[in-house]
Amino acid sequence: MMTEEKYNFVKYFERSFKEHWELPAVTDYGTNVTLTYGQLAINIEKLHILFKESGIKKNDKIAVMGKNNSNWVAVYLATVTYGAIIVPILQDFRANDAIHIINHSGAKLLFISDINWEGIDLDQIPHVLMSVSLNDWHAISMALDPEKFNYEAIAQLFKQKHPEGYWAKDVHFDERSNEEIGSINYTSGTTGFSKGVLMPLNGLAGNIRYAFEVGLVYPGCRHVTFLPLAHAYGCAFDFLACLAAGGHTHLIGRTPSPKILLQAFSEIKPTTILSVPLILEKIYKKMIVPQIQKPPVSWVLKVPFLDEVICTKIREQLIQAFGGEFRQMIIGGAPLNPEVEAFLYRIKFPMSVGYGMTECAPLICFTPYDEGSKLYSCGKPLKGIMEVRIDDPNEEGIGEVVVRGENTMSGYYKKPDLTKESFTEDGWLRTGDLGLLDQDGFLYIKGRCKTMLLGPSGQNIYPEEIEARINNMPFVLESLVLQHEDNRLVALICPDYNEVDASGLTREQLTEYMEEARKQVNSELASYEQIAIVKLYPHEFEKTPKKSIKRFLYTNMV
Repeated sequence: MMTEEKYNFVKYFERSFKEHWELPAVTDYGTNVTLTYGQLAINIEKLHILFKESGIKKNDKIAVMGKNNSNWVAVYLATVTYGAIIVPILQDFRANDAIHIINHSGAKLLFISDINWEGIDLDQIPHVLMSVSLNDWHAISMALDPEKFNYEAIAQLFKQKHPEGYWAKDVHFDERSNEEIGSINYTSGTTGFSKGVLMPLNGLAGNIRYAFEVGLVYPGCRHVTFLPLAHAYGCAFDFLACLAAGGHTHLIGRTPSPKILLQAFSEIKPTTILSVPLILEKIYKKMIVPQIQKPPVSWVLKVPFLDEVICTKIREQLIQAFGGEFRQMIIGGAPLNPEVEAFLYRIKFPMSVGYGMTECAPLICFTPYDEGSKLYSCGKPLKGIMEVRIDDPNEEGIGEVVVRGENTMSGYYKKPDLTKESFTEDGWLRTGDLGLLDQDGFLYIKGRCKTMLLGPSGQNIYPEEIEARINNMPFVLESLVLQHEDNRLVALICPDYNEVDASGLTREQLTEYMEEARKQVNSELASYEQIAIVKLYPHEFEKTPKKSIKRFLYTNMV
């Protein structure tokens, strides 16, 4: 446990606000809204007043749901520096799933974007004292006195508390031990499948410490934040580490298409880039593949020494496309296409692949590009922070990856049995991934022993949740949701042929019905969980003695 004050999570931000008061902290990309560290600190102080007036106490939960913007950032930092626990909710979650998380976590305050609020039924969140708009801070609903709890009233209380203004010298956050819980990150929203990861401040501080040590962040660094802040990956480095260092994060609240991102990279010229594979793969296919498939270039690439000229040209072109000033690109959240990785490695593109999980806040392994990252590996365990071992390895050295260290969660909220199952008897966290460690300590992920899938932006997808919805549809006996190599989800459905025969449906009618069922199920799912294709399967799936479907037998069928 990191006990030194310099590693204390809350003190990281107290120091940063004091030292970088005049520097730009956050910009809502595409608008004229930029907040300095001083302006952000003032917003945090106003939120602290709101929390106190609302009766929020230490370790109470505060939920936040909405697109990336400066108000989201303020709510998160205000919550953890006040002594409360932040509950980030992915903006892609359906309203019912968000309601479940709000209630399961016991959140007393809810900060939410106007568009996300449209699907929320106030009667279904009875314990929430007040809901506040992330768009403009207006109170959407409340069980409190509306005359006392509004933006103008809080601004007046702020003036009374700080009649001479609020300055860098006034920034002081109450002590919080790194052992205290700072956040509850839900890996899913649905009842029965939701897992609220209890993350100590120590885990959040561990990622910040590592980012400092390897130079990912520093005063004046620039980040383009397009990964959802409610997801551990983007939150840890594009937001928390960047602002703890005095950097400037540009928040993209729109859907991060390659076109939008390339424009943002060109304008902002980030110094470090965090990305998920899908973005890089799309840019690779659009910019690079057409060049290397042309006969002259494809021929030259096969000739030793001459190929270096082409590789250098392509590398420089790609670097300029991302703004031209970044030190390295970090890929995480999902596996990178091996073909893309091999080519980028060949042209010496400054990129490294990392490995992590929400339960580790998220980083477990990473090796900076200039320290010699290896092709197809996800780096070494974070030195002095995380440890990795392979449990029950086979003859090839492949076994389950288990980890321990500063970044590890305390457990799952209100799920003691699941928490116990998730750790080995000697206290190592089971990742559910299969991997091996080479003689130099580099980790290679070889597969998943859990069924969880990863969405295009690193979102966790639990096929059992989707299957449960499909299986409730008429004429369905059982189903299996798998992922195509292009990340699309395919549902294999075994019909209940007895029910089909009794209804008199023809094959064509059954196919049409299943297509309508696909649309119905998709209407209940987040965008990244959408089923792209339904395939009818002729008989029941083969099962284990415990009656679990042997998924590995069907992975090649999509």
